Amino acid sequence: MTKRQTVIVAAGLLLGIVTACKTNQTSSSPAANGNSSVTQSTPDHFAAARSTYDKECRSCHGTKGAGGPVKLEDGTKLKVPSFQEGRALRHPDSDYLKQITKGGDGMPAFEKKLTPEQMNDLIGFIREVFQPGLSPVR
Repeated sequence: MTKRQTVIVAAGLLLGIVTACKTNQTSSSPAANGNSSVTQSTPDHFAAARSTYDKECRSCHGTKGAGGPVKLEDGTKLKVPSFQEGRALRHPDSDYLKQITKGGDGMPAFEKKLTPEQMNDLIGFIREVFQPGLSPVR
């Protein structure tokens, strides 16, 4: 084999290896190649409700819906119920809707601040995120 033939064969092998590596990279899963931005391609069905919860509910009900003692700006102390246990698990959606709409027991009314769709989305969010696996009482 001549020197020229050896160089051509070596170049062909190198080209084959480079092509195989590039093909392997593009066909691997996003998690395998460390591309985490692609990993979150699943849409968040509760994005709007999550935003509403963070803005309107989280300061009293907490990040995880656990409730607890809360002191308002005017000094009033409230015992905010948890969404994760007790009576909150037995309330039908209609009770949640009434409480969100009219307020009461220290909770403000949101009938003029949130649309009916936003309220229903919040209830779905609470059921899915804070009460997973439970069949909602309708």
